[in-house]
Amino acid sequence: MTTNNQQVPVQPNQNTDEHYEVASQWKLMWMKFKKHKLAIISAPVLLVLLILAAFAEFLSPHIPLERFSDYKYAPPQTLHFVHPENGFSLRPFVYDLKEEMDQKTFRKTFTEDPSKAYYLHFFTKGTEYKFWGLFKTNRHIIGLENADAPFFLMGTDSLGRDLFSRILHGSRISLSFAFLGIILVVILGVVLGGISGYFGGIVDTIIQRLIDLLMCIPTIPLWMALAAALPSSWSPSKIYLGMVMILSIIGWTGLARVVRGKILSLREEDFTMAARLAGASNFRIIMKHLVPSFASYIIINVTISIPTTILGETSLSFLGLGLQAPVVSWGVLLGESQKLENLAHHPWLLWPAAFIIVAVLVFNFLGDGLRDAADPYK
Repeated sequence: MTTNNQQVPVQPNQNTDEHYEVASQWKLMWMKFKKHKLAIISAPVLLVLLILAAFAEFLSPHIPLERFSDYKYAPPQTLHFVHPENGFSLRPFVYDLKEEMDQKTFRKTFTEDPSKAYYLHFFTKGTEYKFWGLFKTNRHIIGLENADAPFFLMGTDSLGRDLFSRILHGSRISLSFAFLGIILVVILGVVLGGISGYFGGIVDTIIQRLIDLLMCIPTIPLWMALAAALPSSWSPSKIYLGMVMILSIIGWTGLARVVRGKILSLREEDFTMAARLAGASNFRIIMKHLVPSFASYIIINVTISIPTTILGETSLSFLGLGLQAPVVSWGVLLGESQKLENLAHHPWLLWPAAFIIVAVLVFNFLGDGLRDAADPYK
């Protein structure tokens, strides 16, 4: 005889378990990556940064070297939607800037002049530029019809140049610097790390002692010494490539250690022995069989290393040892904020630091998400 108080045992969700069992490695990584909320948020933010860098000329209201001599150190302007006389407007507008001088300190300041309002227009005509170096155009996504009117979303610098436009153009230099440097880091790290782990012996010893030597030297002083050795007569493009080489030569050691450790654990596996017996060359075994087996770890290492490259370029340019004007990068833009007097009176000069912080955090969060996704069974 049975009673109504008997409980039926709950069966585990077989569909979920089977779903994980039949999923591929990449699908498991994606399922684990989606659980990392900060990484999911960082992906579209990174996409926005890349779009800003790629279309900097079109998205910025001015060109980076354009000067407004009447608006030196102008503060950021506020977008308004409500006019005292005309009421609410769907089209945003900015007020004119009126220069005033403090009679005690003789310091010039700017205040809004509500008597003059300038409405924003999309796809407006502005200063002519060469889009991607292919064709000339004067179309900007936002701007004012009056080209002489002030429109500075993030203020201006000591020469009256629009800081917002310069930051957008600087993102192209800083981000391309990081990606180009990482490409060289991957090449050096994978090749030298692969040779060290696969062959061993005296070759392994030499490469590992070289890595120990580079890692024991403080990074920033080494950067500064190598950057200072670059000839001052070089053009900005040569300085750019020289700094990329400097940061790459120093930054490959960590990846090489990871590659060496992975190859040491895989070089005696059956698939490696089968490739060797089939007559494959050592280089082919390393690049075609060993390295692809832990490609996810290389991607993770690269993602985490990109912020270091960005900070390296920013630090050297900030100290005046890296890229210099007229080149526009985040580090060069921060160089003007070295003086405490400038920061006290013109705090908007620190806007490039906000973009650097966002870029570094985005890559760090993506690296954390990819690192968790690399072990989907965990």
